[in-house]
Amino acid sequence: MLLSDVPELAAHHAPDVAAIIFQDETITYAQLRDRCRRLANALIAVTQPGDRVAILAENCPEYVDCYYGVPGAGLALTLLNYRLAPRELAYIIGNAEPRILIVEAKYLPAIRQIRAQIPSVERILLIDGESEGTESYAAFRDSGAATEPSRRPQESDLAWLLYTSGTTGLPKGAMLSHTNLLAGIMNSMAAWDTGPDEVCMFTFPMFHVAGYVMPMQHLRTFPVVLLRSFDPPTLLATVQKYRVTNTAMAPTMVGMLLENPETANYDLSSLRRLGYGAAAMPGEVLRKARARWPGAGFSTGFGMTELSGNVMTMGRQDHDRAADEGLEILRSVGKQMPLARVRVADESGADCPPGQAGEIIVKGDQVLSGYWRNPEATAASFTDGWFHTGDVGRWDAEGYLYIVDRKKDMILTGGENVYPREVEEVLFRHPAVMEAAVVGAPDEKWGEMVAAVICVREGHTVTGAEITAFCREEIAGYKRPRRLAFIKELPKNASGKVLKRELRDLIAAGTLPLEVL
Repeated sequence: MLLSDVPELAAHHAPDVAAIIFQDETITYAQLRDRCRRLANALIAVTQPGDRVAILAENCPEYVDCYYGVPGAGLALTLLNYRLAPRELAYIIGNAEPRILIVEAKYLPAIRQIRAQIPSVERILLIDGESEGTESYAAFRDSGAATEPSRRPQESDLAWLLYTSGTTGLPKGAMLSHTNLLAGIMNSMAAWDTGPDEVCMFTFPMFHVAGYVMPMQHLRTFPVVLLRSFDPPTLLATVQKYRVTNTAMAPTMVGMLLENPETANYDLSSLRRLGYGAAAMPGEVLRKARARWPGAGFSTGFGMTELSGNVMTMGRQDHDRAADEGLEILRSVGKQMPLARVRVADESGADCPPGQAGEIIVKGDQVLSGYWRNPEATAASFTDGWFHTGDVGRWDAEGYLYIVDRKKDMILTGGENVYPREVEEVLFRHPAVMEAAVVGAPDEKWGEMVAAVICVREGHTVTGAEITAFCREEIAGYKRPRRLAFIKELPKNASGKVLKRELRDLIAAGTLPLEVL
């Protein structure tokens, strides 16, 4: 089976059901199938198997065409982060070397700025509007026939090329084949509970690996309401208008909704499932969310770009039981999903016993095929077929997995390991703290010191002495922040992850002065 078979199957089973609802436009499954066929056939006429096609746009129906139509032509869809600077886009496009670039008019100026640096791009297809040096995407797509594509790729062929967020260095292109993506989709379908009459809402940027959720909902022939981008008033109005039952978002998005005074003015009673992912959910935020939306069952999991989606999940029953009984598992990412194997290993590769932290490693068909044009990174990421995630975790005796932290974010202070996430969880419990990030700051005596960067909640104040006193009651002395900075907003990538590398760079450059506690 191919990723491009998804709209074919959905149209066979539910041709007249809404596949995509976007603003005032509704596209049925039969219409989506035909759009994807047309795009694939138009691309086949001007490309060779294995060529790349890149897209730079916010969420829109044309992006959905590309999800299926580009891989259906035997090509690799390169998904570009529209929040990147032109210099960063030039690096990724230069690395992927797409022949065709599909772009939204809003981002065309950035492409013009780097046009000389991306010589592989032969044609620019404009999603909206007209501009010199571009072609109409719609006209190009509709030049293809609405028949089954004449070129059918192999299941092992590259379908999506997604670049990692680059939080620790230059982005790497994660190669996800048809097999990888379908395995990720099927794993989630096997693990997630669902109702018979779901109305789904997609909130993440479509260039994110969370996009794998859309084919999953399409295989179930559910209507999918597509948000152009995350915007609290639009999200709230959309849930109310379409009686959305099922959605997911990053913890930062959940926090923004909880902080928005307008949230109380909307009817969100239709929500039955609210998933969260892409970053850790602070326990305090989760408690507030459950109190605000008692009819919604919460679920979470663990995954990453290289895994084509999730490999761990914790659903509503576990969340409710944990909240009612005060169980520690509320801080976990749940248990293994059925179609992949997850281990926690020590430095020698041996399994860690429950309670001992080690690196999370994964094996399964959904694990990436490799890194694009980077055999060294590919080789370094695998041991005997097991993929090294770079995340540190630990099991408990019941088989629940706890994410301790990123391996590269661990702080070594005076010979002691400190995992920033543990300290952040403590800081989030302080009523004045809206957001917090903990990083290592260079120190001549101890090697590194624990440094906290805090965003203060509007209407609140807090001092360094108060933070120290609060932490003294919660965590060991060597884990307490010894340096502190206040900041208006933490730097984040598009999926909501805090860019700790940027914070470390600001601290090293002296741009973010630290108070000594």
